[in-house]
Amino acid sequence: MSENNNSLFDWKRREFLKRVGMIGAGVALTDLIVQSSGDEKAIAATPPPTASGTVPKRKFGRANIEVSALALGGYHIGMVKTQADATRLVHEAMDAGITFIDNAWEYNDGKSEQWAGVALQDRREKAFLMTKVCTHGRNAKVAMQQLEQSLRRLKTDYIDLWQVHEVIYDNDPALHFAKGGVIEALERAKKEGKVRYVGFTGHKDPAIHLKMLSYNFPFDACQLPLNCFDANFRSFEQQVLPELNKRGIAVIGMKSMGGGGEPVKKGVITPQEALRYAMSLPVTTTVSGIDSLQVLRQNLSVARGFKPMNTEQLQVLRDKFATFAADGRFELYKTSKKYDGAPGREQHGFPPQAQLTT
Repeated sequence: MSENNNSLFDWKRREFLKRVGMIGAGVALTDLIVQSSGDEKAIAATPPPTASGTVPKRKFGRANIEVSALALGGYHIGMVKTQADATRLVHEAMDAGITFIDNAWEYNDGKSEQWAGVALQDRREKAFLMTKVCTHGRNAKVAMQQLEQSLRRLKTDYIDLWQVHEVIYDNDPALHFAKGGVIEALERAKKEGKVRYVGFTGHKDPAIHLKMLSYNFPFDACQLPLNCFDANFRSFEQQVLPELNKRGIAVIGMKSMGGGGEPVKKGVITPQEALRYAMSLPVTTTVSGIDSLQVLRQNLSVARGFKPMNTEQLQVLRDKFATFAADGRFELYKTSKKYDGAPGREQHGFPPQAQLTT
């Protein structure tokens, strides 16, 4: 980074910290976005803050149902300290109006599904439950085996949305649509009533998403990274989002804060700006990684009574962060292997993350 850019970065960080200080106790500290900190017992003993409005619901693509505009990320459910903490997190989220619960077969080696399953035992019918199949090129038989494992872990006999996870390699679409591939498992599971809706996810390149869509399979949903940095760098918002809206496919946004929250931790953007931008796009819901009650309550302060920004306001944020977006520094999931899951790496012959520098 040049000396001028360093000065701009330092200035923005100072301005950010000033804003956080001015906002006051109603906003969580920036490091809470990525990882829990502080005394969780004290937080748990504190009643949830009151806020006006409820979490709005939005239509799920072509289907005649609605889901919450904010979704609880499944990976982070398995990152809290205990099952009891995970249950408390899920319950408070649902009590506040979050109905969409994310997950995946491979998250935390199955712990995320297991803990979510326990948390949802007495409220399964109130949740729109998503999990993902993680074949990464393997066949439909493996996919169906994973589905049965997911159903057992989640303690349910059906999944609301089952998605092909991490379509991020150039040859993934061809592998998934090959004879005997995972797409056949989606069709079979839907026909058997084990899943209601199907879709796919990915974070690497808009061109790969468009390849998946080129097969004209009737996907119900699609998950993709959408944030104010993406708008100016290999943009899913510009290239894929319009096509999904045109086809009536439910859009599930993710990585509103850059995946690991680096732009928030470094003071470039506030969590409120990041989440407001993502939720203001024409999407069904935005998945947010929430690993503590602090982060949940912070995000709920944005989601309750949410009113989308208008076109001009969205453009202001795109322009504001264009310099930081230009080289992809806050979207390493597009430019490196940093955010690629271990099962996918293994199937494609890449070393584990621990052996990589990026």
